[in-house]
Amino acid sequence: MNIRLSLVILFGLLIAAKAPAEEKLSKEQVVALFYQSNDAFRRANAVTDDVAKANALYEKAILGYEKIIQNGRVRNPKLYYNLANAYLLRDDIGRAILNYRRAEKLDSSDSDIRKNLAFARGRRVDKVEIKTEKRILRTLAFWHYDFSVRTRFTLACIAFAGFCLALTAAIWFGRRASLTTIAVVSIIFFVCFFGSILVESYQNGANLSGVIIAPEAVAYQGDGHNYPPSFKQPLHAGTEFDLIERRTGWFHIKLADGSDGWIPQSGAEII
Repeated sequence: MNIRLSLVILFGLLIAAKAPAEEKLSKEQVVALFYQSNDAFRRANAVTDDVAKANALYEKAILGYEKIIQNGRVRNPKLYYNLANAYLLRDDIGRAILNYRRAEKLDSSDSDIRKNLAFARGRRVDKVEIKTEKRILRTLAFWHYDFSVRTRFTLACIAFAGFCLALTAAIWFGRRASLTTIAVVSIIFFVCFFGSILVESYQNGANLSGVIIAPEAVAYQGDGHNYPPSFKQPLHAGTEFDLIERRTGWFHIKLADGSDGWIPQSGAEII
């Protein structure tokens, strides 16, 4: 390495070190930027005859929402929902699904989030079938997949209260078949609902999921472009996956049908 090149690198490092980090937005700045972004989003929706103008307004809304998330340190389901809607209307299916999933993770009881997520999923190119075993499990344990955490917690509380009342009544009036049945059924429901919450909490902490955001991402059989592809066709934006492993610049992913492969990290984001 010659002296001139060394001086250029050193000068660049000094500039980077002196560059100020972006400051955290104040509460007032967050609120103002949120209203500005919402206004840009509404004006974009009102544009019907100028696609370029509408896209520019959607982009302004997206930049505002993302600045609130990054610089304002705000993690709010409605914010992610608005961001996902803007991406969806920009035809960016990958980032739309990514942010709907982030919104759903914070508030799984919101029907609008779930409805728009289902709509966005319907527009994906890749149609990955869920494994038969998992599909059967979704049918048998429907409450775990179809009920929100809030609903399951409420039902668990009701079931536990029913068990306590039946037990109290049995102490006061003596053991009866009807009270025993109520107690047994109540405790079964409690275990199902509360156990479901515990399982989901463990899965959220132990497992990471992600979404492909690049228009196309070739999956390889190893963490390098020199490996053969895992599939005949590349994966497309919006395809969801579970993260198995990560290495420098690469994600080892598993799809809903159980197939797996390695994709470049730049083509996907973790939820």
